[in-house]
Amino acid sequence: MPLLTIENLPGAAVNVPAGATLLAALQAAGHDWMHACGAKGRCTTCRLQLRAGQENLSPLTAAELRYQAAGRLRPDERLTCQAQLPAGNATGRVPEATKLPHVRYDEGQAAG
Repeated sequence: MPLLTIENLPGAAVNVPAGATLLAALQAAGHDWMHACGAKGRCTTCRLQLRAGQENLSPLTAAELRYQAAGRLRPDERLTCQAQLPAGNATGRVPEATKLPHVRYDEGQAAG
């Protein structure tokens, strides 16, 4: 099963089942993850900064393309409510702007 690892979120190495979004996999593994629009692709609060394995993710969705065109989603970012990981592994980080205040992040890892 594909594995998603979040470098700055301790214990966040989660299996991503076929057909599941990254957000659904993170939540199923018990991780609290920001998603202000209810996982509908209507905001960018659930974004993930990718460090490796971007080529293993599903193609960009219409919502992600729209946010990239508007400058609200960087080329190395994906919306966890939209992206899936059909094969291979991926590694990312929670961007500073979308960290939750009650979650402990490991800032010992290299920032990107």
